[in-house]
Amino acid sequence: MGGSVATLGLMSVTPSERTLRPRRSNLAVPGSSEKMLDKARGLPVDQVFMDIEDAVAPLAKPQARKNIVAALNEGGYGDKIRTVRVNDWTTQWTYADVIEVVEGAGANLDCIMLPKVQTADQVIALDLLLTQLEKTNGLEIGKIGIEAQIENALGLINVDAIAQASPRVETIIFGPADFMASINMKSLVVGEQPPGYDTGDAYHYILMRILMAARAFDKQAIDGPYLQIKDVAGFERVAGRSAALGFDGKWVLHPGQIDAANEVYSPRQEDYDHAEMILDAYDYSTSAAGGAKGAAMLGDEMIDEASRKMALVVASKGRAAGMTRTQTFTAPE
Repeated sequence: MGGSVATLGLMSVTPSERTLRPRRSNLAVPGSSEKMLDKARGLPVDQVFMDIEDAVAPLAKPQARKNIVAALNEGGYGDKIRTVRVNDWTTQWTYADVIEVVEGAGANLDCIMLPKVQTADQVIALDLLLTQLEKTNGLEIGKIGIEAQIENALGLINVDAIAQASPRVETIIFGPADFMASINMKSLVVGEQPPGYDTGDAYHYILMRILMAARAFDKQAIDGPYLQIKDVAGFERVAGRSAALGFDGKWVLHPGQIDAANEVYSPRQEDYDHAEMILDAYDYSTSAAGGAKGAAMLGDEMIDEASRKMALVVASKGRAAGMTRTQTFTAPE
C-alpha cells in the first residue's frame, strides 16, 4: 500500500478536533478483569485503555473481548477517552479483536490502540478495516481514532510515516519495555540509568524522535509506563522528563500514579494564568483599539507573535485540563 489514507477522503473528523482531548493520565486496565474495568469508571483519569494484549494471557483473550464490549456498552466512564488496545498485526488475534470490539461496542468506543507498530502500512490496514466496520455498523466514518505505539527500532525509524499514515491517528506512544528489549538496552528500571553506565539520558533521543513526529503531524505524544507502581516519586521524576520536553501525558498502571500524572502534565496555575494574560494582551495590542501594534508590553515583558504561539500551547493544555484562570487582563487607559 502506498501513500496515505488521508488522501482518500474517508475522514469526517479532523486531527485538530482529536488533539483537543486531554490525555494527561492514561490508565491501563486488563480486559480480563471485570473488577478492574468497573473500578476504572470512578478514577479521575483522562483516558482508560482496556487491554487485550500484553496484560491478557492468550487463553483469556476471547473472554477479555467480551468483558470489554460489555463494559463499554454498560457505560459509566463519563468524559474519559475510551480506548481498546488490540494485539499487534504479527499475531493471530488482531482482526478478531478489532471486529468483535467495534461490532459489539463501536458506538461507545473512541480509539483503537495498535501496539508494536513498525510501518505505516500497518496503520493503513487498521484504518481500512475500521472504515469497513463503521460503514457496515452504521457508525460515523472516521469516528474511531487510532493510537500508534512505538516499541522497537523499526517503528522509531518509520515514526514520521506512521504519524501521517491516517488522519485517524491521535497519539504516538512510547513503549519503553519492549523498545529496550528490541535494542538490547541494559537497564533494570524503565527511566533510570543502567548501573555502571554513563549514557547521559538514554531515552532522550527516543522521546524527542517521537515528539517531533507527533508535533509535525498534529498528534499527541504519550509516554509509556513506569513499572515501579509504588514508587510515586520515581514516577514523578520520569514523567517530569517527558513533560518538560512537551509530551501530553503518560500511562498509569496503578491508581497511586494518577494524581501525579494529572499534575505533572498540567501547567502550573501561575503559568496558565500568565499564558492567558499574554493572549489577551496580544489580542488587544494588535487590535485597532490597541493601536494595531505587532509587539507590546505586558508588565516588564515584551510580547509578540512568537510569545502568542508559546502562550497558546500552555493555555490550551490548561483549558483541556479544566483549569480556571485567576487573573484578568485590563486594557491600559
